Amino acid sequence: MTAETSQTLDRGLRVLKLLADTDHGLTVTELSNKLGVNRTVVYRLLATLEQHALVRRDLGGRARVGLGVLRLGRQVHPLVREAALPALRSLAEDIGATAHLTLVDGAEALAVAVVEPTWTDYHVAYRTGFRHPLDRGAAGRAILAARRGDLADPGFTLTHGELEAGASGAAAPLVGVTGLEGSVGVVMLSDSVPERVGPRVVDAANEVAEALR
Repeated sequence: MTAETSQTLDRGLRVLKLLADTDHGLTVTELSNKLGVNRTVVYRLLATLEQHALVRRDLGGRARVGLGVLRLGRQVHPLVREAALPALRSLAEDIGATAHLTLVDGAEALAVAVVEPTWTDYHVAYRTGFRHPLDRGAAGRAILAARRGDLADPGFTLTHGELEAGASGAAAPLVGVTGLEGSVGVVMLSDSVPERVGPRVVDAANEVAEALR
């Protein structure tokens, strides 16, 4: 540290970097140990960062990077969408269903990229910016399953009628993307999801994760 620098700002930026380097978040005690400061200082740093949505804390008290980090640069969401669109277009056209990339925003799932198929007579209208609780819908449930580490062996989550009557969904979480929790999925007007859709969604999620690394 030099006379021209701010110790508090430096610590806040170090908190963000530490959180960005973990997929599971950090507790106040863990941050305190890593920063070499007492817990009171960490609480103040987190409270300030939370006010700006740069950090969020889950129900277990673990701090994670918040989507406010993305909002700092208006080009970040467009860049995320741009990276995901090729895989989403391929998925939508292959399955004939609306494909989407969903990220965690607090306790909600936020659709940041959506692609609708071009050749179907009808499909579910699912718009960028659509929000829903994490514990409803395939997109959110896949994220929660990955967070808990109990995602079923096929690697995807299926739901029916949780967000829209008559609609079914399939989603797989993004894996290995530091600082982001999200999923790739499809939603279709069907009583059930065809068998081949789940594995295809997993492949698309892996493609998007690779593009975002």
